Amino acid sequence: MIEVRDLQVAYGGRVAARVPELELRTGECVAVVGESGSGKSTTLLSLLGLTEGADVSGHVRVCGVDVLTATPRELRAIRGARVALVMQSPQAALSPTTRLGVLMRRALRLHGLPSGERVLAEAAEAVMLDPGILRRYPHEISGGQAQRFAIALAIALGAEAILADEPTSALDVTVQAEVVGVLRRLREERGLALLLVSHDLALVSTIADRVLVMRDGTVVESGPAAEVLSRPAHPYTRELLEALP
Repeated sequence: MIEVRDLQVAYGGRVAARVPELELRTGECVAVVGESGSGKSTTLLSLLGLTEGADVSGHVRVCGVDVLTATPRELRAIRGARVALVMQSPQAALSPTTRLGVLMRRALRLHGLPSGERVLAEAAEAVMLDPGILRRYPHEISGGQAQRFAIALAIALGAEAILADEPTSALDVTVQAEVVGVLRRLREERGLALLLVSHDLALVSTIADRVLVMRDGTVVESGPAAEVLSRPAHPYTRELLEALP
């Protein structure tokens, strides 16, 4: 589904992210972890060709599309409809004057998909939201509901993979568990693939199959999550684990 080899993203000659290898398969969760500024989000955005102004090299194939050589039209065809990006604060990306249901209908119509009430309701229910929330405005919902709405939109669009950038960092512990539970269930029931960017190793340990650890723009360790998080080989990974409360 996602295949990366020798990816390098640089701004003005400064390398912001260097990833030798990354793969994401159907139904799998891969986590990219590290402190702020380690290159995690840059890596995520580069997978959809969203690193404007950057010099990007290497091999990046997403749903069969070569991202580095694709036309804008080809990239639009996979963004949202096949691979959805869920940001840390989705409310900031929602029009404050437009109801959630209207926003979802517009996105569906943009991709030429059905946008009837049943489609919207099923998407909301898939992420444990009452369909009545679609009548609300973005400022009328909580952070956890906003995250689940963003996931619901991805489900409605038929996305096969979700790229989630710190999806729970702004939420309290109880709501974090709800969001992670939704993602885990969607993986099991729909074969949804998940690429998760996070600095929270405790969260990562509950959901990830494989982990990439980044520091200063470079991958310093990678492997099965159970192995990396229980027997870290790199001193930086050990530091991250020791910092857990």
